[in-house]
Amino acid sequence: MAANTMGELFRVTTFGESHGPGIGVVVDGVPAGLKVDIDGIQAQLRRRRPGQSGLVSPRDETDTLEILGGLFEGTTTGAPVAMWIRNRDVRSSDYESIKDLFRPGHADYTWYRKHGFRDWRGGGRTSGRETAGRVAAGALARQLLATVGVSMVGYVIRVGNACATDFDADEIERNPLRCADARAAQQMAAIVAEAKASGDSVGGLIEVVANGVPAGWGDPVFDKLDAKIGAAMLSIGAVKGVEIGDGFGLARMRGSEANDPILPGGFGSNHMGGLLGGISTGAPIVVRIAVKPTPSIGLPQRTVDVHGQGATIEVPGRHDPCICPRLVPVAESMLALVLCDAWLRQRALAPLASSEGASDS
Repeated sequence: MAANTMGELFRVTTFGESHGPGIGVVVDGVPAGLKVDIDGIQAQLRRRRPGQSGLVSPRDETDTLEILGGLFEGTTTGAPVAMWIRNRDVRSSDYESIKDLFRPGHADYTWYRKHGFRDWRGGGRTSGRETAGRVAAGALARQLLATVGVSMVGYVIRVGNACATDFDADEIERNPLRCADARAAQQMAAIVAEAKASGDSVGGLIEVVANGVPAGWGDPVFDKLDAKIGAAMLSIGAVKGVEIGDGFGLARMRGSEANDPILPGGFGSNHMGGLLGGISTGAPIVVRIAVKPTPSIGLPQRTVDVHGQGATIEVPGRHDPCICPRLVPVAESMLALVLCDAWLRQRALAPLASSEGASDS
């Protein structure tokens, strides 16, 4: 049994493997009539693709988008939108020497224990390459959300012990770390370069902010918007923690500090990250995710083989010394997918809500 679909009204199903023919996604529930900016989707895929700089995986994939259905003359028809990205730079032979070994930090062991079989070519379905389909779907969701004034931006705020303290939105795409603080970006780059040179890797923190979300989105009690966002972010393979607003920092506050005052013009602060009771407040939705160090490293590690015998492994192949920069568009996409589904759910309630208090005529 597998779970490759997310969403209720805006349903996204990804398919494909890292070393298979390609990666694909089918998006069902897309309203008809949206003029799709295909170049905009391609631009988001370029932000995620490998080979962008010397600080990421050198795998040379163009990630060229192909639309297989759901559009006519560039406009959505109401049918499922199917998108496909071919794998063009596959080197499965890199993994031949370790095909019977489980890579520490990867899903090799757990996938094998669940299914009794696994695709050893770069992790197959559990590879980070699967996220290309998420980014394509997320880019489509972003275009839908833009029609109601919702936008989002993500950026790296920490790598190792280097932390951003300033914010300049124009700086994000100027540096290979996608950090909004130029000074911190230089420190982060040095940390990543050192980890790469030593055959190691490093993790970090990413922040994603959604602006323009109106008050009222979300469905308590079990489908709270923050619960949906948390589940979406934790579905990304490298993510091991999620914060909404001040998150764990709230544990150090008193109520008089943590409560966001409600003023005639809106909220006076945003410690809650734009969500109360699982429903959007109208303030920016602020999400932070903790990204683990890339588990594929060149240093010797202890492991076992498929027979349970002890072994030592050094992972070959092409890998990111820090996955954070390429994960920024993935995190933005996951937030967009959740918000698009929430918007459609809220829109479905609109006819009933608008008729409340009306009398028969």
